[in-house]
Amino acid sequence: MTELWEDNRLYSFLRHWVDWCTRRSFSSLKVEGALPDDGKAVIIAPNHCNTLMDALVVLQSRRAPMSFGARADIFKNPTAAKILHFLRIVPIARKRDGLRSVAQNLEIIPVILDVLHHNVPFCIFPEGTHRPMYSLLPIHKGVVRIALKNAVDQPTYIVPAGLDYSDFFHYQGTCTLRYGEPIDVNRFVEEHKGLSKPDLYEQLSEIMAGRISKLFLCIPDDENYEARLAELRPPKPKRWWEIPLAVVSLPLFLLCALLSLPLWGIAEYICKYKIKDKAFSNSIRFLVRLVGYPLFFVLWAIAAFLLLTPLAAAGTLLLYCFSYSFFYDWLKLVRR
Repeated sequence: MTELWEDNRLYSFLRHWVDWCTRRSFSSLKVEGALPDDGKAVIIAPNHCNTLMDALVVLQSRRAPMSFGARADIFKNPTAAKILHFLRIVPIARKRDGLRSVAQNLEIIPVILDVLHHNVPFCIFPEGTHRPMYSLLPIHKGVVRIALKNAVDQPTYIVPAGLDYSDFFHYQGTCTLRYGEPIDVNRFVEEHKGLSKPDLYEQLSEIMAGRISKLFLCIPDDENYEARLAELRPPKPKRWWEIPLAVVSLPLFLLCALLSLPLWGIAEYICKYKIKDKAFSNSIRFLVRLVGYPLFFVLWAIAAFLLLTPLAAAGTLLLYCFSYSFFYDWLKLVRR
C-alpha cells in the first residue's frame, strides 16, 4: 500500500477535478495568509463547522500534497478504509468511540509522524467534531500531543486556521480561509521547561484556541448567541435590481434547471430524506457534483449530438457546465 506521503499520479490527477469542484461550490472562496515553507513540520488546526467542506477548502489552498485526520468510525468498512487511505486520510478515534478505539490512536500516531517527517502538512480539527455555528468548541489534546511528540525529532509548527462561511446550509455561499501566525512548538517547550506535561498541554491548547477564534467570526455559545450573531452579521439589504434580474434570468434558470435536473434532483432528495444532520447538505451537493458531473456530461453529449446540430450541441454542453452553479445562484437570488 502506498505511503501517505508518497507521490501518486492518480491522486495528483484527480486533485485538479476535486479542487475545481470545491471552488465552484462557492460564489466566492478566498484564502488569506499561507502555510510556512521553511522546512519545519506543519500541523494545521482549523475550526470545524461545515463537515467535509472544511477539509476540502483547506485542501484546495495548497497544490502540494496534504494529509488529514478524520473520525475513526468511517473507516470500519474495508473498502471505505482503502479509499480514505488513497485520499491521504487517517483515522482518529475520539473518547465517544470508546477506550478500545482511543487506544488504537497509538498505532496511528507513528503514521502521522512519518507524514510530518516527509514535510507533508497534516490537518486535524482540534474540536473533534463539527458544529454549524459561529463559535468554537473546547479544544481536544490530540493536536498538542502529536505536535509535542513530533517536536522531539523535528522543528514543528502548529498553524491555527479559521474557516468563515456566510452560510452553513445553502449552496453557493461565500467562504474565507485564514491562516494565522504559526505556533513554534519547539520554542514554546523551551520557554516553558518548568511546566508539567498536563500544564504544557493545557497552555498550548489555550494559545491555539485563542488564535483560532481570532481568525473567523467567533461568538460565545451562550444565551446571547443569536442576538450577537444578528448584530454582527445582519441580513444583507435588498437591492432594487434583484427582482428584475430574477425575472429576466428566469428562462435561463429554467433551462439550467432542466440540464442539471439529475444532479440537483439527486442532491436535494438525499439532503431532504436521507441525512439526519443537515450540516452535511453542502457536502452532499459537492459530492453529487464531483461524481455526477462527468457522468451526465457524457450522457448529455450523446443525446445532444444525436438530436441537435453540432453548433447547438456544443452550446448545450457549454451551458451544462455552468447549469448546476447557476441553478443554486438563482435560488440564492430569489431567497434574498
